[in-house]
Amino acid sequence: MTLMNFQDRQSLLITELSSVRTRGAFIAALKRVAAAFSLHHVTLLRMPGPDDRDLAPLVLETTYAPQFFRDFDRHGLLSICPTSHRLQASLLPQTWALKAVTEDEKTPEWQTLAGFMIGYGITMGIVIAMTGLDGERLVLRYDGERDCLQMDELNALNMVSTHVFEAYAAIRPREPALPHALSARELEVVRWTAQGKTSAEIGQILSLSDHTVNAYLNNAIKKLDCVNRTQLVAKAIRLKLIA
Repeated sequence: MTLMNFQDRQSLLITELSSVRTRGAFIAALKRVAAAFSLHHVTLLRMPGPDDRDLAPLVLETTYAPQFFRDFDRHGLLSICPTSHRLQASLLPQTWALKAVTEDEKTPEWQTLAGFMIGYGITMGIVIAMTGLDGERLVLRYDGERDCLQMDELNALNMVSTHVFEAYAAIRPREPALPHALSARELEVVRWTAQGKTSAEIGQILSLSDHTVNAYLNNAIKKLDCVNRTQLVAKAIRLKLIA
């Protein structure tokens, strides 16, 4: 790709992102951003905190199939993901590549993480963080199977990512306001809770870990401004979110 072509492609991506008005258009734009840099997937998520044990409840938008995050959490990989720990200390872009890991760094935990990523055809990635206008810390995670990005590519991706965050901010207010902002998975977990199921039982039904189920419930509790599961179920029924 010539320098002019590279600049043209960057400009086209930014133009497309600036015109995004719907979630469908946003996902389509994410896919084109990934393809433009020879990457496979893009995920927009909330910044993992030190107490977060599962990734799925943090995901806002992604080009992955849901099974990826179910498997990721089933293996407990968030706690051993090095980029997650680095992001909590710095907002600078973080890059990683399996081939860049030294022999001394190849612990059993790393082998588990590496085996999982290779199974999904992922060998490298870039993670870019940003603080939104409301103070929320968001993360864009790009995954692929290519050589590491050159500096000009990384700079361009960083620039395009700024417009990805802006595009998401533009469509986010168009989403239904609380209390109807519970995700489909959160509603599903609340429904099973209303039927008297425990987190362990819900996890078995939905093929999720207990921790993931609890994370969905905690998110729902916060969104509906409740203090516990009992109040959550009562309020969800009162608001006709569940039958």
